[in-house]
This record gives sequence, structure tokens and C-alpha cells, in this order.
Amino acid sequence: MLALVRHGETDWNSAGRLQGHSDIPLNKLGRTQANDAGARLSAEDWDLLVSSPLRRAVETAEIIGSYVGLDISHTVPGLIERDFRDLEGTVLLGKERAEIDELLVACEPEAEVAMRSIEALQQLVRENAGRRMIVVAHGTLIRVTMGLLQGEPHAHVLNCETIELEPELLMGYESETAVR
Repeated sequence: MLALVRHGETDWNSAGRLQGHSDIPLNKLGRTQANDAGARLSAEDWDLLVSSPLRRAVETAEIIGSYVGLDISHTVPGLIERDFRDLEGTVLLGKERAEIDELLVACEPEAEVAMRSIEALQQLVRENAGRRMIVVAHGTLIRVTMGLLQGEPHAHVLNCETIELEPELLMGYESETAVR
């Protein structure tokens, strides 16, 4: 089983800023959220802890690891958040949906984010068959990955929310390029 965990809150999250690849640290609430997630996850046994390389995810994983008795085994570049490019740091709150959608066209496409995430997660499962993993990543990445795997839109993922993902669902997914 994989537990996908969104990182804790940052100051940019609380301000409604797009952070994508920007390397923003957790704030005080984010560290509290990570401690709460660690306490929840400590009720089960885990074999592996991995993270996106961005420090908000790494810090969340380190805090969770202190509860579950694991160090981060490695960071996975394929789990980095969507690249919002020139929009990073922008506040979109209060804008109309159509205007937001138009702005987001210039960003890394959600389908590409989902595919690189699925490929990275499939590689983790292949390399660690039968191991129970905690994977700390990012909200948009988790949301679009789960949406693609489940075949329907997935809801917004809250800071330090945990989404359980069965390896069979993940490994059963074949991209269009893999089918060709």
C-alpha cells in the first residue's frame, strides 16, 4: 500500500499563492499538520518513506518519519509539483474560473504532471514490491494523479491529507504511449 501525503502548509499556501517548483518551507501550522499526520500514520507499520525533493515535502516527510521510525530513503524528482512557470507566486483567489483556466494554459499541463507522477510511483512499486510506503508530495500532483487513475476528477487535497493508493490500481494503469 502507498500512502500519498500532501505536504504541510506554507506561507504561500495560506496566502493563496501558486508555488509549484518554488522551494517554499513549511510554516508553523504546516509543521503542526505534519506532526498530526505523523501521529496518524504511526498507528500502522511502514517500510519506506520517500518525498518530492522540494523542501516543504522533505520537511513534512522528516517530521512524519520521526513518528513512524523511518528516515527518508530518497527523494523522487518525478514527484515534484506542477510547474506553474511565470505564474509561480501569483494569487488567483478572486479571479473568475475562465480567467484562471486561461492563465493556467501557459503552465505545465496537468496530464503531463499525472503521467510523470504515475511513472515515478510505478517505478517505486517495482523497486519495492510488497513494501508499505509513505510518499510525501504535492496537492495538484496527487489530485491529478488520482483523477487519472480513477477515471474521474479528484477533489482538492488538503495540506497533510493522506490518500491511500493500492499498488494494483497504480500498476494496472497503462499510458497511451505504453500501449503503442
